[in-house]
Amino acid sequence: MPELPEVETIRLGLQKYLVGHRIEKVDVRLPKIFQGDVKNIEGGKIISVRRFGKGLVIDLENKNSIAIHIKLTGQLIYRGPNLKQKVILSKKAGDSLPSSRTHVIFELDKGGFLYYNDLRQFGWIKIVKTDEVFDLPFFKRLGPELLPSSGQAPLTLQMFKKIIHSSKLSIKPFLMDQKKIGGIGNIYANDGLFDAEIDPRRRAGTLSEEEIKKLYSSLLKVLKAGFKYKGASELNFVNVLGEEGDYQKHFLVYSREGQKCKRSGRRSKSSARQDDHIIKKIKLGGRGTYYCERCQK
Repeated sequence: MPELPEVETIRLGLQKYLVGHRIEKVDVRLPKIFQGDVKNIEGGKIISVRRFGKGLVIDLENKNSIAIHIKLTGQLIYRGPNLKQKVILSKKAGDSLPSSRTHVIFELDKGGFLYYNDLRQFGWIKIVKTDEVFDLPFFKRLGPELLPSSGQAPLTLQMFKKIIHSSKLSIKPFLMDQKKIGGIGNIYANDGLFDAEIDPRRRAGTLSEEEIKKLYSSLLKVLKAGFKYKGASELNFVNVLGEEGDYQKHFLVYSREGQKCKRSGRRSKSSARQDDHIIKKIKLGGRGTYYCERCQK
């Protein structure tokens, strides 16, 4: 599922290409993922795009908003006059626009289009009054973020320590609980725990002050790396131009089962056999979990 870096990459693209456009018509091809009256947004001018955790909010001048959660395979792809050069569409977005996986088309002024694709059809789009966005359950229950982008207060180290100490969950499922911390999913939880050298099976409440501090720093580090490489496209993620990100080329442990741990070459030969540093995969909280049992304690 796209996580904070991927969704922020989408937000930045939507902000760049959509703001100033007016929505002329909405073609809803799959009603089950769409809620609200299209008449409330048709004719509306887009003024801003916000992100809260993994959720997006497109605000209109008429005080209505489009709330979107792309879930596992959702994509938002722009085509229109704001593009200055030809863009090659990734195969992850289909062979053309629109395609069989395109379920909503926002027709914009000046010949622009915003396509919502969703292969698995788990995502949702909801039309709401701008001042009622936080009445939606997803946004209402969302925990604080390490790297917010839309004016909300960040999750501080002190807050992080407090919520960890109060939890009896294993640390990895804890990090992925959106009610505790917004935006972190499977990729960055795995890589953050590896960087902090913490076993994903450890109970959150057993972490020492020093381990919590290190984990906080490691999560910031891997999230910023996700931003730097414009998200991970090992599955269906593409940016608003339909291009892939590159973070999948820099995974620390995620999706690297059976490969050598990236720390193995830095260890003294006397400290551990090199073949012990192999990344393993287990199920934890129903999700694939990757770790090195030699490095993560």
